[in-house]
Amino acid sequence: MPWPDRMLPLLRTPTTARPLGDGDGAPADGPEPAVAGVALDLALLVGEQMLACGEAAEDVEAAMFAVTWTYRVRPCDPQVTFTRVAISYQPGPGEPPVTAERSVRHPAGDCARLAALFRLVTDITAGGVGVDDAHRRLRAVHRDCRRYPAWLLVLSSGLLAGTATLLVGGRADARAWLVFVSAVVAAVAGDRLAALVGRHGLPEFYRIASAATPAAAVGILLSFNQLHLRGSVVITGGLYAFLPGWPMVAAVQDGLTGFYLTAAARLLEALYLMAGVVVGVMSVLYIGVNNGADLAAQSVPSSSNPPLQLVAALLLALSFAVLLNTEPRTLPGVMLNSGAGWATYGVLVHAGGEPVMATGLAAVLVGLSGRLMARHRGSSALPFVIAALGPLLPGSVLYFGMIAFVRGEPEAGVSGIGHAAAMAMALAIGVNLGREVARLFLPARGTGRCALVARRSAGRHRR
Repeated sequence: MPWPDRMLPLLRTPTTARPLGDGDGAPADGPEPAVAGVALDLALLVGEQMLACGEAAEDVEAAMFAVTWTYRVRPCDPQVTFTRVAISYQPGPGEPPVTAERSVRHPAGDCARLAALFRLVTDITAGGVGVDDAHRRLRAVHRDCRRYPAWLLVLSSGLLAGTATLLVGGRADARAWLVFVSAVVAAVAGDRLAALVGRHGLPEFYRIASAATPAAAVGILLSFNQLHLRGSVVITGGLYAFLPGWPMVAAVQDGLTGFYLTAAARLLEALYLMAGVVVGVMSVLYIGVNNGADLAAQSVPSSSNPPLQLVAALLLALSFAVLLNTEPRTLPGVMLNSGAGWATYGVLVHAGGEPVMATGLAAVLVGLSGRLMARHRGSSALPFVIAALGPLLPGSVLYFGMIAFVRGEPEAGVSGIGHAAAMAMALAIGVNLGREVARLFLPARGTGRCALVARRSAGRHRR
């Protein structure tokens, strides 16, 4: 049985009600103090790296708990917040507890490293991996998890923005391809500008704000022509590369599972990143609109060419997955999941459904299928879900709100921003609901006393 299915019932059980044995009721013999210290350090390192890769707080705690449980370091209590992992272990009654913690300074998505960490925890819980061997494998994971060269990452950033223009515009004529090329150039310029700002050690807010300005500048330049090129589509496409989609999803997921402090911190991070995008784009839009630039935009993507948009959604998800350092063997599953989600969204919107409702239902399908794929592969669900959500991000809706503010229409601007926030919330709740539904389809088998205790428990204190 996968270790998340065994550890999550224990984590959701009050600390005083957790069994100390392996299911037969007899307490497990504790390890030697030296072995316990090394095992605790291993659990902290695993938790630190998983949290840095963007994993949800509950899953990070489950991994830490699985490591200590396997090496019989019991009872222990892992604790995870946004930038901190800690663990406490009491060797015996009346003995002073041992507590250790580590900090995570720069969380960022890295799906390949997360998958390798998941496999490491799986091998540890299967038995046969000593603590020293696990430490060596963990160092190898930290050192050798880059899957793609730097030039491919830059190209993927441009391809993501270009395919987003096809997704939003829904056209394949000559002018649409010129807009596509313009978006690619703008995205590559933004990526290089962000790298330049990052080399000077400026905070992430300024890096995001500077990276968003080239797309806005190119969009304004395209609007001053006689070819009727849609500069607004270039700007909207450029937004997709910088929208904090997964931080918002992770924030809501942590809130739904009871990690309110971590959820608030993730949500604040997403709001600051969103503010960086808005500042970078609106500073340029203000100049363009006041000089006669025609940057009108639709509030939702056009559905004039569904086959083209489906292909664009697949390519967008592929580009997003490469940027997140997803393992090559996972890419087909990501594209399949993304295509299913976008097709569901398109069918519902074409049938007259509200975009927010359609987004939520499509996210449920993405979360459900991503969890099922992850269980089949014995991996984390994050690599199968995060990139697949890319086509569903509310880039065009956010742009609609920003352009309303620039034109002096605050009521329409607030409505557009609120609509974008509602779609982001629908994405987050839908993914989490799909995850829980997947557990109903594949219930944990043979959990024994752990599952019985979890069912009888009223819950546990959450951070």
